[in-house]
Amino acid sequence: MAEAPLEGGLRAAPPTPAGVRELPIAEEALIRQLARPGPRYTSYPTAPAWRTEGFGALQYAERLQQAERQGPAAPLSIYVHLPFCREMCRYCGCSVVVTGQSQKVDRYLDYLAREMDLVTARLPHRRRVDQLHLGGGTPTWLDVRQLERLWQLISARFTIVAGADLALEVDPRVTSPEQLALLHRCGFARVSMGVQDFTPEVQDAIGRQQSVELTEALYRAARALGYRTINFDLVYGLPRQRLETFALTLDQALRLRPDRLALFSYAHVPWMRPHQRAIDEAELPDAVHKVRLFELARGKLLTAGYVQVGMDHFALPSDALAQARLVHRLHRNFQGYITQPSGDTLAFGITAISDVQAAYAQNVKRIADYYRHLDAGELPIERGCALTADDLLRRDVIHGLMCNFVVDLEQLTRAHGVSPHHFAAEVAALSWAEEQGLMRRVGQTLEILPLGQLFVRNVAMAFDAYLPAQQARPTFSSTV
Repeated sequence: MAEAPLEGGLRAAPPTPAGVRELPIAEEALIRQLARPGPRYTSYPTAPAWRTEGFGALQYAERLQQAERQGPAAPLSIYVHLPFCREMCRYCGCSVVVTGQSQKVDRYLDYLAREMDLVTARLPHRRRVDQLHLGGGTPTWLDVRQLERLWQLISARFTIVAGADLALEVDPRVTSPEQLALLHRCGFARVSMGVQDFTPEVQDAIGRQQSVELTEALYRAARALGYRTINFDLVYGLPRQRLETFALTLDQALRLRPDRLALFSYAHVPWMRPHQRAIDEAELPDAVHKVRLFELARGKLLTAGYVQVGMDHFALPSDALAQARLVHRLHRNFQGYITQPSGDTLAFGITAISDVQAAYAQNVKRIADYYRHLDAGELPIERGCALTADDLLRRDVIHGLMCNFVVDLEQLTRAHGVSPHHFAAEVAALSWAEEQGLMRRVGQTLEILPLGQLFVRNVAMAFDAYLPAQQARPTFSSTV
């Protein structure tokens, strides 16, 4: 049954089920007011604040030596960036290498091994890994032989502990049950499937044709193999998306009952991703319609029994993400929401970002530069950032808001050894969020209210000390 139309032809989200906090329909004026560029805060400080001068291979090597001194029992997280894709999707914001030549993948694996050797030489005793994520690009653009070789490269250099969280991203259009079977034997138990939208006209607009039947076949294969957690990635704000058709996509996804669904906001940044210029901006939904798409999806997901996790993820109540969210123990890294702190993260491959001993270190973006550095025996670092004490405090505040929608400023400032009034100016500057019903303040505790969950990035921006200097030029996507 179709939802009742709202004024202006928009449609209301389905009713919120009993016992679930209701998300108010945002007023159009508020949406337009808050629809402005802002970070997504996968890190703090955000990437535009990182430096190419003063932080490079030498500084990263020093952080690795500090990480080694944490001792062999301290676990590591690993991220491997596999940039290869069959074709470039127009909406994509990832670092991608389009190729149909398998020998290019083989060469890349050669150099991944070299990079791992350079890193592990500085970590002779610290090799225990409790989190491993393969991202891209499309990791399953690698064939079975290449995936097996990749696993051998990793497992020969690191010890994957029992019960480690091993996850990967897949494109159902190029992934076979044989690939999933191999990875499951290696210990991978969590898989994230790119869906975006099942609507044919939307798929035409973004250059990605993917049928419901193809996606369902891979989903059922993963279930039969015993994958513990299956996630679907959906995107709202794509060209030609309408409430009626996006509702159908949601219904088709919910019929399969994935453990998690990520509901990402499309980031249109053609000044950073030139291939996005192939998207007709006239076909993109405006900010108000984009919020309605999210409200529709949120209503359906909550009604179906999912728990909202952070600003854009949903999980079944039995899922570890949902359980961590309910007790305010959710965390966040470059790969998304996680249930435990990732500690030191080693990242390999082009553009990959390591997070080691209070410093970010990003690899070079061009594959030719990656090879050149490694041929010279150098860590392929392009830029990075050593976090100050103030950065670490602000990161905790921002991640508390983004992950758990609540932060106790008094507790955090005390833990970081600063005055409880450290953020007096920022709290005062957020009076508008209280007045608009986005946030509630009780003493030094800030809680994001249901309406504010839509605009949590706007609230977090008040604590970003670098943002004023970054707003003079196009840098970020819109918060709405």
